[in-house]
Amino acid sequence: MALAQLLFAAVGLLTAAGQLVDLLVPAAKHDALLTAAKAMPQLTLSEEELQWVHVLSEGWASPLEGFMTEDQYLQSLHYEHLLVNGEFVPMPVPIVKACTAKEKDAIKGVPAIALVDSAGAIVATMENPEVFEHRQEERAGRTFGLTHPEHPYVNLIMQSGPWLVGGKLQVLKKIMYNDGLDSFRLSPVQLAAKFKELGADAVFAFQLRNPVHNGHALLMQDTATKLKEKGFKKPVLWLSPLGGWTKDDDVPLKTRMLQHEAIIKNKVFGDTPVVLAIFPSPMLYAGPREVQWHAYARLLGGATHYVVGRDPAGMKHPGTNEDIYHMWHGQKMLQAAPGLRKIELLPFTFATYDKKAQKMAFFDPKRKDDFVSISGSKMRQLARDGETPPVGFMDPEGWEILVKYYQSLDSGKTEL
Repeated sequence: MALAQLLFAAVGLLTAAGQLVDLLVPAAKHDALLTAAKAMPQLTLSEEELQWVHVLSEGWASPLEGFMTEDQYLQSLHYEHLLVNGEFVPMPVPIVKACTAKEKDAIKGVPAIALVDSAGAIVATMENPEVFEHRQEERAGRTFGLTHPEHPYVNLIMQSGPWLVGGKLQVLKKIMYNDGLDSFRLSPVQLAAKFKELGADAVFAFQLRNPVHNGHALLMQDTATKLKEKGFKKPVLWLSPLGGWTKDDDVPLKTRMLQHEAIIKNKVFGDTPVVLAIFPSPMLYAGPREVQWHAYARLLGGATHYVVGRDPAGMKHPGTNEDIYHMWHGQKMLQAAPGLRKIELLPFTFATYDKKAQKMAFFDPKRKDDFVSISGSKMRQLARDGETPPVGFMDPEGWEILVKYYQSLDSGKTEL
C-alpha cells in the first residue's frame, strides 16, 4: 500500500476517498500534455484560484480531483460535505474557478482547456469542463452568512465572473512561489514522511494566521504535556501557518514565518519537536464553516489532534465592527461534525497576561484583577511605536521582527 493510502487508512477515510489525490502529471507524460495544452482554449487563474490549484494538486482537498462541478458545488454549498461512494466526506467551502460570459462561450463544448497563471504560463489542464451559473450572492450568503461587499472574500466573489467552470485537473508541475518559503510548503505525503522520520505517535496541528505570542506557546506546551499523560511517547507540534491569500491588514506570510522561525529557535515551545510547514489554502474568514475545512485538511496532512481556539476563522463585521461569528461556535461545530471524528479536538484554554507573575498564564477567575488582555490592536500599536510589550508577552527576537515590519509600513518602505 502506498504512503498516501496508508495515511488515509490511518484516519479511516480509505473507503470514502480511495487514496490521497495527487494531480501532478508524471514526468513521462509532462511534455506531451504541455504540447497538447498549448493548442487548448485558455482561462487565466487569479492569485486565489492558483492557490486552490496548489491545494487540489497535493491532495489537501481529497477526494476532489479538480475545481468543483455543479453537483459537487451544490453539495458543498448546502450540505458542507461531498457524497463519495455512499459516504459523506467533509467539504465545507466551495473550491471553484470563475469565468466571464465571453470565456464561457469560448470553451463551450471543448474536451479540455488550459489554465494559465498571470504571466501566461500553463499551470494545468481541465478535462471536460462543465460550466454553470455562479450565483454570487447565494454563494456568499450560504458560505459566510452575509453578503456585505466589504467582507474581503465576499468582495473577491462579487468581483469574479458570473459563471463557474469545473472538471478534473492535470497539473503540470508543483506550484512554486519563489519567495524563499517554498521549502516550508510540504505536501501531505511529505509531511507524513517527516512525522514518521521524527517518530511521532501523535501530531497536534495548530492553525494560525497571526504571530505567535507566549500565550500560544504556553498552550502548545500544555497540550504536549496532556498528550504524554494520555500515554503518547513522542507528540510532535505541527505549526501550520496559513500561506494563501489573506486580507490586506493581516501580517504577511514572510514576516510571520520569520517570527515563527525565531521563536522556534529560541525554544518557546520547550522540548516538543516542531514541524513548521505552510498550509497553502487561501483564507476565507468564514467562521465555523471554514474551521471545518482547516481541520479536515490538517487531518489529511497527518494530524491526529487539532488545536482550536476562539473564533479561529472569524473577523469583525465590516459594517458594525462586531464579531461576525460566535467565539466558541468553531469549537462546537468541530465537535459535532460527522466527518471529523477521526481527529481528536483539543479546545483552547484561555491564556492571558498575568501582571503579578509577569508572564502569559491560564486565566484564574479567583485572581481576575491580576490579569490583563493584550489585544491584537494594542500589540500592533506597541509595535508601530517601537515600544516593548510587557515582559513575558512574546519572545524578544520575535517581537523585534514585528516592530521592524510595522515601522516599515509607517515609513512606506516595507522590508519584510
